[in-house]
Amino acid sequence: MPAVAQALLPSTVQIVAEYDGQAGGATGSGFVLDREGHVVTNNHVVASAASDDGPIVVIDSDGRRHDATIVGRSSVYDLAVLDVDGADALEPAALGASQALHVGDPVVAFGAPLGLSQTVTSGIVSALDRPVTTSGESDDDSSYINAVQTDAAINPGNSGGPLVNLAGEVVGVNSAIATTGGASTEAGNIGVGFAIPIEQVRTTVDQILRTGRAEYPVIGAQVQTGGQPDAGGATITEVMPDTPADRAGLQKDDVIVAVDDQPVNDGIALIVAIRTHLPGETVEMSVLRGGDQQVVEVELDGKVG
Repeated sequence: MPAVAQALLPSTVQIVAEYDGQAGGATGSGFVLDREGHVVTNNHVVASAASDDGPIVVIDSDGRRHDATIVGRSSVYDLAVLDVDGADALEPAALGASQALHVGDPVVAFGAPLGLSQTVTSGIVSALDRPVTTSGESDDDSSYINAVQTDAAINPGNSGGPLVNLAGEVVGVNSAIATTGGASTEAGNIGVGFAIPIEQVRTTVDQILRTGRAEYPVIGAQVQTGGQPDAGGATITEVMPDTPADRAGLQKDDVIVAVDDQPVNDGIALIVAIRTHLPGETVEMSVLRGGDQQVVEVELDGKVG
């Protein structure tokens, strides 16, 4: 643990951004991505500042303050990339693979909980592939992630900071915590935190750096995302014309129970399963219709968000 802390603290930053017109109203965390001065954080840390070009300041491990601008952001994946003045001298973090994690593996969380910079907490991987909601900017853009769940202490201000394995590699971006009322970014730690897997971070950040925006896959159908405790699948409520779902023959009231080999228990699980793919890819969906199960192939379309 001390070796991991010494390796990653120089790559971890605190982010202070405008929120609702108040300079410094939002505080979060991030990590240095490369030697070009790019920093990765959560979209919800900088979303308010982005809406009215408010100031964003990045504070490095030595306490130096750097002005930052947004390269691009994704509300769907709750990720943002910042271009930080003078951060080209900071040490980039090493990136690992969340797919190599096992439940019970030790992990370390870095960030600035409650504004307390350069804070390190530790725990284990509590679960993998956990579909959760973070903080999308609208009902259409709700941020659903296929999260790494951890009991490492994560609090408001940790958002955007790295979750790291014992090899000193970033395996996720801390994004949300659970409270007795559900996933949140506003309450205190109760030992249930969620991180965006680094594989998704790599994909979205690469898109942002290449084009300034991120794209996510869609099928062109609406599904129920609440009020179905025993749904046993994702129920389609509407299929839009001339969309991948329409072309694949999906219909209203179809119940999708699996995407490829991944079981789907509800609407959020379906959205998360789709969003782990890329636009243009083809997935197989197992569908219940009138008591019969069939498999359909759906070529995913793309949408910016």
